[in-house]
Amino acid sequence: MSQKLLNLLTRAINSQPTKTGQNNEYMFWSPFVQHHKPKLQINIQTQKWHCWVSESGGHNFFQLFKKINAPQKYFDELRDIAGDTYYPKYEKTNEVKTLTLPKEFIPLWNGAERSPEYKNAMRYLERRDITQREILKYGIGYCEEGLYRYRIIIPSYDKNTTLNYFVGRDYYGGSMKYKNPRVSKDVVGFESMIDWNQPVILCEGVFDAIAIKRNAIPLFGKTLPPKLLKRLVQHKVKKLYLILDSDAQKDSMKIVNKLKSYQIDVNMIVLKDKDPSELGFEKTIDLIKQTKDSLSFSDIMKMKLGAR
Repeated sequence: MSQKLLNLLTRAINSQPTKTGQNNEYMFWSPFVQHHKPKLQINIQTQKWHCWVSESGGHNFFQLFKKINAPQKYFDELRDIAGDTYYPKYEKTNEVKTLTLPKEFIPLWNGAERSPEYKNAMRYLERRDITQREILKYGIGYCEEGLYRYRIIIPSYDKNTTLNYFVGRDYYGGSMKYKNPRVSKDVVGFESMIDWNQPVILCEGVFDAIAIKRNAIPLFGKTLPPKLLKRLVQHKVKKLYLILDSDAQKDSMKIVNKLKSYQIDVNMIVLKDKDPSELGFEKTIDLIKQTKDSLSFSDIMKMKLGAR
């Protein structure tokens, strides 16, 4: 049963597990936060789970699946493996939760707010080379109070200009850098700004996309959201660039293989030490221009061997 549960968790969380030194303990990439290391710890015997960054946790996998809005098929498979007695009846409803910006959200583009916190937030953005033009374009704001206190808020909107996600970044550099809403990441980041007739660039985070400037979609992580894949196929995107951080080569190869299976030509930019937000616009664009037209089968095999 343990192996079946482990396989189910791998698919439901969309993350490969890494075994810890303790029996039955595994680490997964957390669906609750963006982090460069696996932070979701799960015991497949006791079924206790805990994210060490977001502090989300629970005592069984039903709670975990409910928390990540897992599809019904995973709940059904969970019951088949573990039985009905341990898990309450899960009933899928048609209720749709509307995502909104934090009620404490203060826009940064009008320059009307001149509190010390406003200046601290602006200084943080200036250090990241984000100007008033980007602040206005992306509707960037911040919070002085509430759950997202002392955080830059960067919203994302879908094709109907409806909020589909937002990122909260601590501008004081605290231990928990990002605090994001507890909603599905199966969205198309910055979709309202994307021209599907032009080359599309996929990157990891919002600051990377802002630095790239041109038709960039943040993945809010290292995996390809199903909704984004659907859009790419629907719009018959002809050219796509994939640019993830240097520690995500295995994740990059998974995305490349998935896109290739849909006959989408992929150009992969291999980063060394810095991500696009650190490199800046000009250096990132130079890397894109230097990239060969598309990945061949031999290119993919070489990268797979290098990622091991």
